[in-house]
Order: sequence, then structure tokens, then C-alpha cells
Amino acid sequence: MAVQYMQAIAARYLSLGYTPYRWFSAQTPPPWSPVTKPLAEMTLGMLSTSGAYALGQCAYHYKDDTSIREIASDTPDAALRFSHITENYLVDARLDPSCVFPLETLRRLVRAGVVGRLASHVLSCMGGVYSQRRVREEVAPAVLTAFQRRHIDAALLVAM
Repeated sequence: MAVQYMQAIAARYLSLGYTPYRWFSAQTPPPWSPVTKPLAEMTLGMLSTSGAYALGQCAYHYKDDTSIREIASDTPDAALRFSHITENYLVDARLDPSCVFPLETLRRLVRAGVVGRLASHVLSCMGGVYSQRRVREEVAPAVLTAFQRRHIDAALLVAM
């Protein structure tokens, strides 16, 4: 059964006596770049909002952490860790990182020739940032800069 996520959040906020949750609404459409080559010739990047980080990197803070982690794309699942403001959503990720950070699946797609190359590093952020302004002014530009630096042709967004 499909969960109507936005309606469920709105109802939950109302039941708790909070002001209505303000969903982001873009003022302009996002820029669009048509695909100019097959996926099998592209360098693919990834951004996961799961709060993933690799052993040796700092965990995320639990309130409005707008930092990103660049994780080597050859990092084994056993070296991935997760920290997120919504800890209760991380039970499955800690058992099987691929459900929110599918590095092994992407590597398999590269080996099969479906994807040309996987970027040398993929990105993670902690998606529980409540300030739309900070996401727009801090997170989005940092992600764009990291993707541009790695010459990404296309990116997979894995939202948690």
C-alpha cells in the first residue's frame, strides 16, 4: 500500500498542534540539460541524503548539518556508516547499506556496461535539514561544485 507521505506529515503536524509544514515550492523551474550521450558513455555521480559516511570521516550532527561527505566509490559496504536526525530510519541501512547508498549496485552496472563510469567519489548529505534557505544556499551549491569538479555527466539522487 502506498503511503501518501506529504499528507501524512501534514496530518501529523496538525495533530501535534504545530503550524502547517511548509513544503518547498520552487519559484522557477529547474534548469534542464538534455542527455547528449548514452548512459553507457557517461560518468555517473550519486547523491544520497542518508547521512552516509565512510570509516575515518566525521559523522553528521543531528540538527541542520549542511555538510556533505565525498566517499570513494570503491568503498566497501562494510566501511560505510550512517548518522541522521531520523535515526529510526537507519535500521535497514545499517543492515544493508545498498538500500540507501547503492555503491555495489552501481559498480555492477559499470561492470555490465550499462553505465560508462562511476565517479571516483560519490556524495552523501544528511537530508534532515529543516531550513530551505540553507539547503538552497549551502547544500545545493556544495553538491553542484563537487559534481562539476568530478566532471559528472548525470547523477543519481537517492533520497531517504
